[in-house]
Amino acid sequence: MSELEIGKQSKSRFEFRSFGQDFEDVHFLMSRLSTPVPEKVWERQSDEIYILSRTNDINNTKIRNGKMDIKTFVQEKDGLEQWNPLMKGEFPISKEVLINEVFPAFMVEIPELSKESYTYEEFMEMVKSNNNLAAVRVSKLRFGYMVNNTICEFAEVLINGARVYSINSESTETEDILKTMQQTGMDKYENINYLQAIKRVIGWINKPLADETL
Repeated sequence: MSELEIGKQSKSRFEFRSFGQDFEDVHFLMSRLSTPVPEKVWERQSDEIYILSRTNDINNTKIRNGKMDIKTFVQEKDGLEQWNPLMKGEFPISKEVLINEVFPAFMVEIPELSKESYTYEEFMEMVKSNNNLAAVRVSKLRFGYMVNNTICEFAEVLINGARVYSINSESTETEDILKTMQQTGMDKYENINYLQAIKRVIGWINKPLADETL
């Protein structure tokens, strides 16, 4: 079995993730059980824009530093999710890519496109004008660990300014994730991916986060 390395992409990984308001017990155990990790992943901060679609829960679209990244859901195994890259692009983005890749991933009607390429600002205007789409600001402060050869994370996340917390374990080996979940207490919580969490926070899905009640 090959060793995973944080910050580098191996073959498609499986993932458990959850969101809530209090994961300090899980975070404590994660940090205690972790093997040493590179200093560059001790603490990482990023600001991103997620593009949410009311009609789609299988494609995850985010924009960071002027680059668009779309991942698509592949399968569920042992309660864990596997996602694969679907598309990567930069702004200005071509009309062809918008027609053939981006808007089909949102599963919404393609707007009338009269130009050959579009800037970030022009694309965001298209999102704003579509009632089935929403651009959501997401700021992440992530703390990285390695437990049972799974890449783990505790994160403080701001979703349009609402503060929530996230816990995560991912690996190519589902058995290692399940073991890590049991040892850290993550197995007590619902598996909630970023798409689902953001939709719950902005009110598109009427469900609480993992440690909340309606």
